[in-house]
Amino acid sequence: MKATAKIGSLLGEKGGSVWSVAPSASVFDAIAEMAEKGVGALLVMSDGQLLGIISERDYTRKVILKGHSSKDTRVDEIMTADVVTATAEETVEGAMRLMTERRIRHLPVVEGERVVGVLSIGDLVKWTISLHEETIAHLTSYISGGYGVVG
Repeated sequence: MKATAKIGSLLGEKGGSVWSVAPSASVFDAIAEMAEKGVGALLVMSDGQLLGIISERDYTRKVILKGHSSKDTRVDEIMTADVVTATAEETVEGAMRLMTERRIRHLPVVEGERVVGVLSIGDLVKWTISLHEETIAHLTSYISGGYGVVG
């Protein structure tokens, strides 16, 4: 594990599951799908094309706070259409910077027009913690005289 790792390697470890919903689906159905999958956002896709993203944040700000009904509101009415994406070649550090600057929690990873996975800020934080733990283990081994590889 390196500080310059590409996010494609994280997808390889995490798996490339892509959970999506149709733009015509009700927000209620989208929220139910998020709950079932244990995720905080779904990609909005039609015929393999990325059209947007809908998150729990969209739901709370654009449905609940405005007094709308989740069963009567369509996903495409509240989704974020300007989706920030990255390629698998983006570094973990670059992805974290992008997500922080754009204030997003989910980052679709694309190859051309095809979505190959989605990373959450939690995935990137987990990776960073693992990197730090690995570094600490190596330093601890070095300090205690164990110059071998820690695994």
